[in-house]
Amino acid sequence: MSFAPVIPFSGYAGWKFLGRTMQMQKAAFAASATLKRDEAHFREKIGGIRTAEDLVADRRLLKVALGAFGLDSDIDNRFFIRKVLEEGTLDTSDLANRLSNKSYAEFSRAFGFGDYSTPRTVLSDFPDEILAAYGQRQFEAAVGETDNSMRLVLNAERELPKLAAKASSETTKWLTVIGSKPLAEVVRTALGFPASFSATNVDAQVSSLRRKASAMFGSSDPKLFADPANMDKLVKMYLLRAQTAAGLGTTKSAALQLLQSGANAQRALSMRL
Repeated sequence: MSFAPVIPFSGYAGWKFLGRTMQMQKAAFAASATLKRDEAHFREKIGGIRTAEDLVADRRLLKVALGAFGLDSDIDNRFFIRKVLEEGTLDTSDLANRLSNKSYAEFSRAFGFGDYSTPRTVLSDFPDEILAAYGQRQFEAAVGETDNSMRLVLNAERELPKLAAKASSETTKWLTVIGSKPLAEVVRTALGFPASFSATNVDAQVSSLRRKASAMFGSSDPKLFADPANMDKLVKMYLLRAQTAAGLGTTKSAALQLLQSGANAQRALSMRL
């Protein structure tokens, strides 16, 4: 897309700038020609789609459908996507419910091919629902081209409050966080865990996340993310720690280059002598 978000600073300062200019930047993004073409095609065609087979047969429709749920990379996995849609979500054994990434279940439920005798594609407000989600996700992707940490934060601000509002148990909520790489990255980093944390036993991860969340927020229940103040604190800690880690990585890389340059110079001098 031709749209390039303006983010003049990295870290928390950049995030606050993006927040202040969000509406203006979203408006500029919404006016981009590519997005408008995608939206026009979706509005024109989606009402005539009655089966999962129909949807996966139209690549442009499928692009929007998947993009609305952050599943863009599955655009070429048409057999898999068709199966996710056709099985639906009403039975725990359905494929979408067995996948760790819960976006598949949301995707299948939204279209309703496997859950209802008549899919939700025929509803008058269905295009608005999907296109709003698609536009938000694509804006986040555009932001990620400039600063991926900002994209992760935008995703967390959208998903964590929704997760907090669910009636599921603490454990289920934490497992949902762990099962989402973008959410896990933000929460793990904000709570001070290293990247290797994600490779540990899942039960141990849940226990550690609860303990750190309780220490930082006074609660071990992810419902705490329904509070904007807690979300802001999480975002601030994530961006500060991510920026620090990036700075350390740059310093180490520069130091390594200096050492290698010194070693090369010493070898060259030895050869001359």
